Formats: sequence, structure tokens, C-alpha cells
Amino acid sequence: MQESIESNPEFRVGQRVHAAGDPRRIGAVKYVGPIHGYSGTWVGVDWDDGDAKHDGSINGVRYFRARSDRSGSFVRAHNLSAGISLLQALELRYRGESTKEEEDEMYVLSASNKRVSVQLLGKDKIQHKLSQFEELTSASVSYMGVSTPGVPCHIGTIVPKLKDLDLTGNLLSEWKDVGTICGQLPALAALNISNNLMLLEICGLPQLKAIHILVMNNTGINWSQPSSSFVVRGFDSLRLLNLEDNCIAEWDEILKLSWLRSLEQLHLNKNNLNRIYYLDNDRMDELLGGNESQKESYTPFENLRSLLLGGNNIMDLASVDSLNAFPKLVDIRLSGNPVADPGQGGIPRFVLIARLSKVEILNGSEVRPRDRKDSEIRYIRLVMSKLHENPEEIKQLHPRYAELKISHGIEDERPSVGAAGPQKMASGLLSITLKCVGASIGEKPPLTKKLPATTTVGKLKILCESFFKLKSVKPKLFLQEEGSPLPILLQDEMASLMDLGIGNESIILLNEES
Repeated sequence: MQESIESNPEFRVGQRVHAAGDPRRIGAVKYVGPIHGYSGTWVGVDWDDGDAKHDGSINGVRYFRARSDRSGSFVRAHNLSAGISLLQALELRYRGESTKEEEDEMYVLSASNKRVSVQLLGKDKIQHKLSQFEELTSASVSYMGVSTPGVPCHIGTIVPKLKDLDLTGNLLSEWKDVGTICGQLPALAALNISNNLMLLEICGLPQLKAIHILVMNNTGINWSQPSSSFVVRGFDSLRLLNLEDNCIAEWDEILKLSWLRSLEQLHLNKNNLNRIYYLDNDRMDELLGGNESQKESYTPFENLRSLLLGGNNIMDLASVDSLNAFPKLVDIRLSGNPVADPGQGGIPRFVLIARLSKVEILNGSEVRPRDRKDSEIRYIRLVMSKLHENPEEIKQLHPRYAELKISHGIEDERPSVGAAGPQKMASGLLSITLKCVGASIGEKPPLTKKLPATTTVGKLKILCESFFKLKSVKPKLFLQEEGSPLPILLQDEMASLMDLGIGNESIILLNEES
């Protein structure tokens, strides 16, 4: 295969390419050479979108191994493009005339569903302004097949004031090329290299002291670890780092970012993380190589305010509780993880709020003071109902329980004085609003009833049949919680309202069994 590559130097194994004429159809070269039974040289490509013909073998002969059964294909070299330089892409995007195809796509539909062309007022003036590269501060060359920086010394002189650069969906793979681009743009503050399949180990990057926002979605990154005392440094001004959709599985990889002292937002949605923990002294020693002076001045993630972890595999409560150790963390996303999905045995929103002492935004929804108070009281009620099982074990599993009882003035099985007056936690009446949502039930006005906290789900179903005069409908109950995307099914008929942590002024939806 080495001979075949040398005979056709235009493409090489590992090179990122796109289909000629379609820079959005991107893949990686996996083979260059002959195919038995066919003349000439072929290029085997594994396409990112997985939409191709085979797995890298043809007529029983394997030439390369594709990522899936249908992501590989063999094409002639003239049907592929090795890409263009950053400077060429800027020329095409900002100095080139818009094509007929681009202008044909600029239309709206009239009332009679006919296309009406859109004309841009001042188009020539806008194009003239953008073509003045020396004044350009923001540029997007997404999906334009950028594969190289171009002549390094030309970048800084042609676009010297560039602050925001979007390189999404191009053919970059070498970190040294990203370093070259950044090194030539001293004013660059925001960089997006999403959907460029980068080499696994980050190397060749300068200390990017001016970068405030770095977005690296779906780049396949992995922080290299030359020794056990490795932490990511040099991004002195970095405030937002987006690493979504990168298949990161180990939290230790994320801990290497804990030295980024300006970091305020860290986006880790759609990775493969299964646990979270804050740095203890032993792990801190490993990361810092036993350097005591650094350790004394080192507060991990000291300015992190937002941590987005949606769509991972986190399933343990210890990971949730560990988020309280982050000094300034107030914005947390856990949706899409088993631990936050009651349907997978996870905990409901009110328990998350109660366990997370500082959270102000949970899963994109504001946690107001009343939400926090109601959630914490419901949580105390929930834990209190289980204390008879194994008090010591439950206290260990609920580290905020004792603190919250004191905070809200609640004692075991004794009256609790609140806005509604004295009330025993186990026997008080709860104001519950019942709403019918089932199509076969018909339109019925909501009912608000005062029910004992010991009322079971099974008993409530029977009461609903009586309240709404249901005859042939088998009811199904859901708890509607503010801030939760979907109502929570109440399926355990033996569980009481108290067991489920259902509090005053809760809303329960009544549907029919399907």
C-alpha cells in the first residue's frame, strides 16, 4: 500500500477530504491504491455521515475497515477535494460574488405558496465593507473545506483585527495548524473548531492567552498526559469552553482543566461521563506532582459558574452531591442522565434542588426561592418517611438532611410551624389540584382537594373515580412539576403522597390507561 500512496501523492491515508462540489460531505482517506478487477487507482473513504455503500471491503477483499457497515466507499481522485487554505476560504466567502445557486436559495413563500425572491438592501455596500479585510473583526468559513492555514505570515497581515473565527465543519486535523492560526491573530478571542476531527492528543498549541471562548464540539479530543502531574494551562483568559459530543468518558480528563482560573462556563453535554467528583488532596497531589506551593494557591475550578452535563451516563447520587464542592457553581444541567430521570430509577427535580445547595438554574430553568423552599420541605418529608427503615444508613445517603431540618425548623414527628400554621409532617393535610387530561374522560374543571399526606396512589385513584364520576375509565396519575419537561408517572400504588415527597399546592394529572 505504501507504493500506491507514493504513486498518487495527492491523497494520503488519514487525510481529511470532502466530496468534490460538496464541502459538507466529509470523510477520511483510509486507502489509496488499486482494486482487484478494476483499472487505475482508487481512494477508499470512510464518510462521517455514515451514508455510503460498504465497510471497506469489496468482492470479499478487505482494503480498509470503515466505522460502520455502510460508511465506506471507493471513489476516483477527481471526485474528491483535499480542501483549501484559510485565506482562500476568506477570499471566497467575503470577496467572491454570490453564486446563482446561493441567490436562488434566498426566497420566501407567498400566500399562494409561490417563491418570492429576497433582495438585500445595500448588498453591494455590505459586500464592500466585508471585503475590507484589514477591518474584519468576525469571520465564518464554516463547511468551506479549510484544510490548512495558508502562508502563516500572511494571516496576521491580511486580517489583523479578527476577534471571532468560526471554522466549524472543515478538514483541519492537526493541532499545530490551529496553533498557527491563533498565533498569527493576537486579537482572536472566540474560536469555534467544532466538527473538525482533530488528532487525539492536543499538542503544538501555543499558550492562547487571549482566547475567551473555545468551542470544540465533536472533535474527538483527548488531553494528552505526558505524566501524572499534567494539568491544562496557558488559556489564561478562557471563560467558556465547549467540549460537547466528544466521547469523553473519564472525569479525570476534565479535572485536567481545573487550573483554568478564568473558566466560568464548561459545556460537556453528550459525552460518556458516568461519574463526577471534586478534587481531594490525594488526587490534587497527583495532578500537581506534589508541588506544595502550587497546592496552597490552587482552588480547582475556582470561578466555574456553569457546568452542563446533559446527555451523559451519570447515575449515582454521590456525583450529584459532589457538585456542592465547586466554589461558585450555580448553573447545572443534568437532564438526559439516568440519575435525573425518574423513569430510569433516577430522582425527580425537587430532590435535585434540595441536594444541590447553591443551584440557581437547573436544566435551563430558574430555581426561585419559593421553588427551593418547597423542594427542600418535600425532600425532608420524603426522607423522614423512610427513617424507620435504617436511620443511620439513610442519614449517610442524604448529607443535607440534618442541615435542612434545622434550616426549616422541622423535628421528627413533631409539629412544624409554617405559613399554614402547625402541621405534623406525617399526618398533615395537603392541598392537591387534580386535572383531567385524558381524551376519553372529557372536559372537566380542575378540582382542589385537601388530602392526608398518608393517602396512597391507589387510594387517590379510587377518589378520582368518585370525584370525576368515572365509570369505565381506569385512571393513571402523573405529578406535574414546574421546570420538569415531562410529568412524572405515579406507578407505585402503595406509595403515599408523603413517600413521594408530594407537597402542598401540587398538581396531579389524571389520564386513562392506554
